[in-house]
Formats: sequence, C-alpha cells, structure tokens
Amino acid sequence: MIKNFKGGIAVFTNPSTPIKCGGAPHKIMYLAVDYWRKKGVLDKCDIHYISGATVIFGVPEYKATLEEVLKKGNIKVHYSANTIGIDANNKTIEFETKSTPSSIKQSLSETTAACYSINEASQTDLANKVTLSFDLCHAVPPQSAPDFIKKSPLADASNPYGYVEVNKNTMQHSRFPNVFALGDCTNAPCSKTGAAIRKQAPVVVTNLLEVMDKQPVTAQYDGYSACPIPTQYGKLMLAEFDYNNKPKMTFPFNQAKPRWTMWILKTKVLPWLYWNKILKGTA
Repeated sequence: MIKNFKGGIAVFTNPSTPIKCGGAPHKIMYLAVDYWRKKGVLDKCDIHYISGATVIFGVPEYKATLEEVLKKGNIKVHYSANTIGIDANNKTIEFETKSTPSSIKQSLSETTAACYSINEASQTDLANKVTLSFDLCHAVPPQSAPDFIKKSPLADASNPYGYVEVNKNTMQHSRFPNVFALGDCTNAPCSKTGAAIRKQAPVVVTNLLEVMDKQPVTAQYDGYSACPIPTQYGKLMLAEFDYNNKPKMTFPFNQAKPRWTMWILKTKVLPWLYWNKILKGTA
C-alpha cells in the first residue's frame, strides 16, 4: 500500500492502551514518509498521526529527536486522541480528543468529504468527536491481557486491561508469593518489548529460586527497555531507558542521534542475537 500510494491523506494510529512495542505505530510512519520523499510524492501527502499518548516519546532526549522527524515530514500529530471507529468502506476514521481546534481543514483535500467534521460538543462533553477521511490508514488496535488472565484472580483489579499484578521490581505477584510473571502480561509500568523481558527473565529466575529455598527475594528489575526507532531508511535511533524515563545508553555515544551503525545493529545484529542467544537465555 505504501509503494502504491501516490498522494492523499495517510493516517497512522496509536491506541491509548499499552501495546507490544510502543514505538511500532510511528516506526512504520517514518519509513513510509521517507519512502514517499524518495519517490517524490511527499508534497502530495497529508499525513496524520492519531495517538492516545500525550507526547511522541516519554524520554525528553529521544522526544526532541522525533519532534524534528515529525517536523521534517510535515506530520500532523493529534495527541490524547483515542480512535473509536474506522469505516473501511467510506474510508473514514473517528477519534475522540480534547485538544482539537473548533475548525480545521486539510490543506490537500480535493473533495468536501476529505476534511474534518467536528461535532459541536456541549460544555458537559469530555471530548470532541472528530471524523477524518483517509486514502491510506495504518491502524494499531487497543490491546490488553488475554482473557484467561484478565478473568482470573491473578489480574490487577485496578487495571482495566487485566494485567497480572506484580511488584514492578521483583516481578513477584503482589498477593500470591508463589507466582511470578514477566513480559507483556504484567502490570509493571515499563514498555512491552523484547528488550524488557530479556532483563526481567534473570530477575525472575533468581527470585523464584530464592522463594523455593525459602529465602527473601533479592534481584531487582529497574524498568529497562529499548526501542530501536528507524527515522528513515538507513538510520536508526536506539532508545534505551528505565522506569524513571532516564536514558540508559549502552554505547559510548549519543544514542538520541539517528545513526547508520544503529540501523545495521537493528537489521543484522539483533536478529542473529535474538534467534541464537536471547531465546536460549544466553544473552
């Protein structure tokens, strides 16, 4: 679809729930924009990013880099916007937002249908409903824990997504000391990425063995996660951070700057590391 796109309105969505790889919705957008730039059709594209998040990235150092990428691609971003419906037949997307101005027009709209339609909200309404027409839409659905967890005693009753209730540092269940959890199913406030579970696994192993030996748990997970974000073909920003949204850079240079070496790491090194080391627990 990206290759065949000759211009028009392109919409990319990011839900308001945690998802597997929080960077994925905008990774594909940056690559699409770079492809359209190289094909000479970017000036014919009206690109929108509808995101349930309040910022493009939660870590200031990486956020500054991505804001420049958005600016360079002339991408219009709608923050705190929750997608509530997509009509594939009529090519429209509906989302709720509190921050949409009362009157917006899309500069490249060629028909009256291809513009914003603002439903007038009363003072009691929490958000405006916005209907946006599109020619291309890449939608990421909201995500949650699977039902067998969500409907079990293991679920965090205060979390609408049904994640396993754990201590975010020890990964031990808050109410059932013989239960540990890691990865996408937990309510730990970290990114749901392969990099996160790679750091959680040794913590769980150590603490589980200690519990079996009737000893206090000692291993701690600091919320480390990594998000390799391609900003264009051939360049990538490797974002690494912890629970406090502080950078935890592995390499002795500024990883907030997109580099071709990080693109090689992502496309060549990490796949090998994943299949040959990480899955075996040796990395």
